[in-house]
Amino acid sequence: MAVAVLKVVAAGPLITVQDAGRFGHMRYGVPASGPMDRLAFAAAQVMIANRADAAAIEVSLGGLVLECVEGEVSYAQAGGGFAGGWHVATLRAGDRLRVQAGTWGSWCYLAFAGDLARPKWLDSFATHAISGLGGGAVRTGDVLRIENAEVRSAREGSYDAPPQPDQATPVLVTPSPQGRHFADDAADVFLGSTYELTDAFDRMGVRLDGPSVVLNEALGIPSEPIVRGSVQVAGDGVPTVLLADHQTTGGYPKIATVLSCETDRVAQMRSGAQISFQTVTPEEAVIHARTVAEARVSFLDVCAAPRASLDEKLMQMNLISGAVAGSEN
Repeated sequence: MAVAVLKVVAAGPLITVQDAGRFGHMRYGVPASGPMDRLAFAAAQVMIANRADAAAIEVSLGGLVLECVEGEVSYAQAGGGFAGGWHVATLRAGDRLRVQAGTWGSWCYLAFAGDLARPKWLDSFATHAISGLGGGAVRTGDVLRIENAEVRSAREGSYDAPPQPDQATPVLVTPSPQGRHFADDAADVFLGSTYELTDAFDRMGVRLDGPSVVLNEALGIPSEPIVRGSVQVAGDGVPTVLLADHQTTGGYPKIATVLSCETDRVAQMRSGAQISFQTVTPEEAVIHARTVAEARVSFLDVCAAPRASLDEKLMQMNLISGAVAGSEN
């Protein structure tokens, strides 16, 4: 069995091991976790020809530096506009890989051609950041072991990333089923305002800064189920968009729910970004989600296509320009 060993030279905060998510346990109070940007995570896996549920490393804005100290292994990098772009390359003993923030985005993914040897919890590598359960946090000084490591040269090369989302385009939400718990004009205020993402931003969610959404029964309702994208409003009138590590139930009223296919976009926004919301009916939400799902499949199919082999690349290069006959001096 081929093994690659990577040393974590430097790691920022909130860098964790994730898989596609821990499904089927929310009814027991266990968050699903999984990647903040589900499309980028899936793209990294197909770029390196992994299983969809393989473990990968989710890298935050704090960045990550790895050194290959033993063996060799190919990896894929995908997510936002991080430095180096979306690509597949190979690490060999003595090489260093630096993943750092680029022009946009808050999360990036590293998927390896092999099995990342980390613990599972409830049969999933997905890490719940607050508890640390799952594959766990990745910290400076850690040693990562990639078992069944492979070099997949046919995957190497650059890949096209999705364009940076336009902040001026409103994020789509469905109406709240709890409107009775808000002031009469609360929905109009929320939908008619532009908010700013604050520094209170982690895997659980992000608090917004802007006009208050006024409650008329603050904290006066029983806890109800929470989903990714729920927009909770606390007693101070501050909206919070819940993300990958969201709790399973909550007692704060919800003014709206961000469409599931829109949460990747919210997660990739940075502190200080402007955000506004537009309501759609449940029927319109289903149509939009299906359209996005079709586009996602097409995009991942492109990412899954192998790059040219070394022989094919050499054939495409004009390496002997000017030669007309082998017999000439």
